[in-house]
Amino acid sequence: MEHSSGPLNLCHVLTKSIIINRTHMLVHATALSALIYYRASFFFSESKSRDRATTLACLTMFLAELGLSFLWLLSQAFRWRPVRRTAFPKRLPEDKELPPIDVFVCTADPDKEPTVDVMNTVVSAMALDYPPEKLHVYLSDDGGSTLTLHGTREAHDFARWWLPFCKRYGIKTRCPKAFFKEEEDGEGIGMSSENEFGSEKKIVKEKYELFKERVNEYRKRHRGDSSHTSRDHPPTIEVVRGNVPDEVMQAHQDPMPKLIYVSREKRPSHHHHFKAGALNVLLRVSGVMSNSPYILVLDCDMYCNDPSSARQAMCFHLDPRLSPSLMLVQFPQMFHNISENDIYDSKLRPYFWTGWYGMDGLKGPVLSGTCFYIKRESLYRKPVQEGK
Repeated sequence: MEHSSGPLNLCHVLTKSIIINRTHMLVHATALSALIYYRASFFFSESKSRDRATTLACLTMFLAELGLSFLWLLSQAFRWRPVRRTAFPKRLPEDKELPPIDVFVCTADPDKEPTVDVMNTVVSAMALDYPPEKLHVYLSDDGGSTLTLHGTREAHDFARWWLPFCKRYGIKTRCPKAFFKEEEDGEGIGMSSENEFGSEKKIVKEKYELFKERVNEYRKRHRGDSSHTSRDHPPTIEVVRGNVPDEVMQAHQDPMPKLIYVSREKRPSHHHHFKAGALNVLLRVSGVMSNSPYILVLDCDMYCNDPSSARQAMCFHLDPRLSPSLMLVQFPQMFHNISENDIYDSKLRPYFWTGWYGMDGLKGPVLSGTCFYIKRESLYRKPVQEGK
């Protein structure tokens, strides 16, 4: 990749949104002021017909309206100055100059979090559009399940087919489950013929079905025969190399990201702090094994929707203007399995498509707990210099 001149990113102030938001604030604030004035005037008016029950009801209503008005006032900061940022991945330096990235994926219970779905997230992270030798994927299994470990090995084997397929045809949906569900036959680019793409897709789909079948068969065979529980098991760290023979591995010369399975020790007599504790262990293990300067954190059900997200994040982390004060790059969460009649807005659009843009205009959004690229250095306490 050739390095292009120009900024790596641009920040666009959403002027139209600002005008609409501030106009709405003015109208809403005027209405609230009139309501508060009306409620307050009730208590200062001289009325002999007013009894104690009526006064108490009006007072309760007035206090509730004051509380809701205060909460509304606090939420307007999200809409005061929304901005949107554009990244230019083509302007990044060559692949050999890009920094390494560690990917953290956390799971805890193979029954509540199906192993096949977790492995879809793992494979989508391995398939990111980033130099594979600079990508390290860590899976934290807090349940210490042999099923999850076996599924990780099977996922590594399937990734040997999936990653070259995605790279060869420019597949955008890198989660196998989502890709085969959508049946996007026309998504690939750079293919010599439609038949060639279709035939290879059929082969990869067969490998994916075989992968699921092997994981489910292992679940049936080993149900209930674990020698330890999710609350009591020793530590395990394994650099996953899959179950394929050496001659098959040599036939696939394409480099792959490293996949590391980690299960921290858990004992009933010690607190483990759930996901925070698992991430802390991954931080320590990765610090010894790869020590990449940047970390992507994913929930086990949050697959990488955009394979270029790593390069987009680097457009901000490598920007000399932003990098000294930049801690993380937060990507929005997108939900695809929502009912068409979503009356409760389970897509959380007010947060990710309104609030977070507004927070970015106020010097940065909050951390959403997943889908963010964070600088490793920001997670360590800086040493105190002598004499200070």
